[in-house]
Amino acid sequence: MQKKLLFLDTETTGNEEKDYLCEIAYICGDIKKEAMFKPQVPITVGSMAVHHITNKMVKDRGPFIGSPEYNEIKNLLADESNIFVAHNAMFDIKMIKKEGLDVKKYICTLRVARHLDPEEKIESYRLQYLRYLLEIEVDGTAHDALGDVLVLEQLFARLQKKIMETDNISADEAIEKMIEISSTPSLIKSFKFGKHNGKTVAEVAKIDAGYLDWLLKQKMENEGDEEDWIYTLRHYLGKLPI
Repeated sequence: MQKKLLFLDTETTGNEEKDYLCEIAYICGDIKKEAMFKPQVPITVGSMAVHHITNKMVKDRGPFIGSPEYNEIKNLLADESNIFVAHNAMFDIKMIKKEGLDVKKYICTLRVARHLDPEEKIESYRLQYLRYLLEIEVDGTAHDALGDVLVLEQLFARLQKKIMETDNISADEAIEKMIEISSTPSLIKSFKFGKHNGKTVAEVAKIDAGYLDWLLKQKMENEGDEEDWIYTLRHYLGKLPI
């Protein structure tokens, strides 16, 4: 059975546990959809400043659950030959899981991009940073769900090609490797923020382990998607589960 890639992006009311999606866009083969929905909680001002979707814009929209888009995505995800693709996939997976949608196989282009940059020469792995770094040209607006999906689609193709060339493998084999990479938290090697900006995490573990302990506590209390940082800090502190 031929694999299909479901490229998907959500715009949300915020990035905490209490938040929900308010817009979704996806591309799968010939399918290209984008739609707004009335979320279960109000959109925060901080989120409006990012995606420019206001509570007024969605107040007369229907809920995501039960919509044609919901049913279509549900059917696409039910087909185990299809593969979900997103940037920082765990966030989008968490958001649609709240709506009753289950993702079985996925590719996180953020984790794959980080994997392909072992020396961490890239300043940021955010989607829009990679868009301009790699000179990806699309007819779409940044932080608009469909615009982001168009960038995502091209970013995926670049990453897949890089893996094929690096490992001398086929396109299907590259997809399987991308799934494998995506299923394991990334080991972050250096700080790009805070008082240890520019230092490696390994170095900080030797000179200021207390900072790593403090940061681990902060990340574990954070309601956002911090799986990669939690894994990294536990690794360097010797606190990974046995």
